[in-house]
Amino acid sequence: MEFGFYELPALKYQYNALVPNISEEQLKIHHTKHHQAYVDNTNNALKKWDTAKKEGTDLDLKAFLKDFSFNLGGHALHTLFWDNLASPGKGGEGPRGALADAINRDFGTLDRFKKMFSQAASSTEGSGWAAPTFSKQTGRLGLMQLEKHNANLVPEAPILLVLDVWEHAYYIDYKNLRGKFVEAFWGIVNWDAVSARFERAK
Repeated sequence: MEFGFYELPALKYQYNALVPNISEEQLKIHHTKHHQAYVDNTNNALKKWDTAKKEGTDLDLKAFLKDFSFNLGGHALHTLFWDNLASPGKGGEGPRGALADAINRDFGTLDRFKKMFSQAASSTEGSGWAAPTFSKQTGRLGLMQLEKHNANLVPEAPILLVLDVWEHAYYIDYKNLRGKFVEAFWGIVNWDAVSARFERAK
């Protein structure tokens, strides 16, 4: 069997589709430079693995696994991120159906959910992500702050929505004003994609 490698996913929209919330320049650099780098670094790690296996040499596993999980986590989270974005006005006014019911049950209201999620995103220490999750064991929605790409993951809690709050996600458009970027994010959420993820998680 011939093993493959990871690839940068194509976006489902044009680079100017998220203007004015995210500029064409910002989105293009984020996708083609930053995300591509995580894909390349993940594949380079796999090549090191293949070479070590072929030559019978040892890897520094502590360094290898840390590097591999960081870059593969970056690839996976960015892939989710692109999927939960939509052109302004095309993502729907908000969640509907079962997801809306779950948000109202577990957060009180949609506004309270958005406020708490925004606080989680804005206060993520250093570089990282904010994400609501769903636990099959408890049936509850929750929130996660992910440091970098691979720290503070909650086991058995699929991610429903992600917001990238690394500076590379917003520095061209918003400079150091992360809160402004978080606020703009709500105008481009693809609620249909989030609802579909929730249905799969259930």
